[in-house]
Amino acid sequence: MPVTAKICGLSTPETLDVAIAGGASHVGFVFFPPSPRNLGFDQARALVAQVPSHVTKVGVFVDPDEAMLNAAIATGLDAVQLHKVTPERAAAIRARIPVWVAVAVKTSADLAAALPFAGAVDRILFDAKTPDSAALPGGMGLRFDWSLLQSYRHTQPWALSGGLDPINVTEAIRVTGATLVDVSSGVESAPGVKDVDKIAAFLKAVSLS
Repeated sequence: MPVTAKICGLSTPETLDVAIAGGASHVGFVFFPPSPRNLGFDQARALVAQVPSHVTKVGVFVDPDEAMLNAAIATGLDAVQLHKVTPERAAAIRARIPVWVAVAVKTSADLAAALPFAGAVDRILFDAKTPDSAALPGGMGLRFDWSLLQSYRHTQPWALSGGLDPINVTEAIRVTGATLVDVSSGVESAPGVKDVDKIAAFLKAVSLS
C-alpha cells in the first residue's frame, strides 16, 4: 500500500501550495488558541478554499466547545482531529463529520486507550504523549518508541504522528508499517513557521518509502 502524508498546522497560502504540490493526501488546520499554529475562521476559510478536492482538509481541536466546532466545520473541513475527548463525544461529532482521535503514547499500556474508540471514530492518530505540564497536546517534536506498534493489532484505520521529520520518517514507516504519517513541527523553522524546503523533503521521503 502506498504511504501518504498529512502536513499539519499550515497557515499560509505558500506553504499550503507546497504541501499540495508535493503530494500530501491530507492538510491540517489548527483551531486551538494556545497553539502558535492557531487559525482564525476567516483565515481558515481562505486556506480551505485553496485546497483541491482530492486532498482531505482536517481541522485539529483540543476538547472544543460546540460554537468553535461549528464555526470551524463551516469553513469547509472534510474531517476533524480531536485531542482529549471521550468516545461518546467523538461519536456524537462523527454523526456530522468524519472524526479522527489522537491517542497519546509513551508506553505500551497507552495503546489500550484506542480500544474504547472502536466504532466511534474513523481513524486513530497515534501521537507522542506530552508532559502533563505541557501547554500543547502535540506539535512539540516529541516522538515515542515506534516499536510499540510492531505487535499491536489495529482494529481500525490509523496514522502515525509525533516527532516525525524528513530524516526519520522513512525509518518510522519501516518500523511501524504506517500507511499515513502526520507531521507538524518537523517541517518548521520555528514554532508555527512552516519551512517550504522541509515540507518538500518530507513528502519526497514519504513518496520513496
